[in-house]
Amino acid sequence: YSQMLSATNRMMVGPMVTNPGTRNWTVIASLFATLNDMFGNRTVCGIGRGDSAMRVLGHTPTSLATLGESMKVIKGLVEGQQVDYNGTRQQFGWSAGGRLDILMAAYGPRALKLCGQQADGFILQLADPQITEWTIAAVRQAAADAGRDPDSLYMCVAAPAYVGDDLAHQRDQVRWFGGMVGNHVADLVDRYGDTGAGVPQALTDYIAGREGYDYSGHGKAGHVHTDFVPDEVIDRFCILGDAGNHIARLQELRDLGVDQFAIYLMHDQKDETLNAYGQRIIPALRD
Repeated sequence: YSQMLSATNRMMVGPMVTNPGTRNWTVIASLFATLNDMFGNRTVCGIGRGDSAMRVLGHTPTSLATLGESMKVIKGLVEGQQVDYNGTRQQFGWSAGGRLDILMAAYGPRALKLCGQQADGFILQLADPQITEWTIAAVRQAAADAGRDPDSLYMCVAAPAYVGDDLAHQRDQVRWFGGMVGNHVADLVDRYGDTGAGVPQALTDYIAGREGYDYSGHGKAGHVHTDFVPDEVIDRFCILGDAGNHIARLQELRDLGVDQFAIYLMHDQKDETLNAYGQRIIPALRD
């Protein structure tokens, strides 16, 4: 982070995402407070329950209550406030105090509600317009119910993007993402069922053929535990095809209220895709 900030003037940095289970809350806060003191308020904290990070260590993800409390502590410490942590009163006396926006990753109804009630923004890790519309509406409604301005929350969509012409190859390169999202969806199905409690079937239907998950292949092309993910889901969750397809999808997401698209460059054409975004896609969206 410090190298990126020192080499730029406007870049914002932060994790996508950290969690309150594997990392001490005060250490997370100290990272952001230090960087803000050094470079100005140019950090943002993406945070979630730690689904992957906790499970790979044999733990269950943290509760939403713990996540909510951690967001208060981390934000409070970075912004120079006194906070209650682990039965003690804590404050960073060395920090000048700054600003830290916290963006919370969420999928299910209770997590979306917490996000709207407390976070500064929302991270959705998939680029499906139908699910994007549903989740943003839920977050904004929760914010309004809590007496907050729903339009003040920052909306970020994060998903694999691959620019090219060989759609079959692109799908195989990013099919791992459907498997990763399937872990979160399986939790939702366990909690809410596959047809009720306000969770859209566009999110739950595809995991019917899911048979476990091997974290040794997490985020890797060719992961055998992602074969259950159909092409149709990959096309909805990721952004594939030529530059025109990317521009059209991003325009659709922007119209739904998305402020930022974060690219997961985890395939065999990283540089080519990044160059396409810089040279063709981003300029087209600015017009």
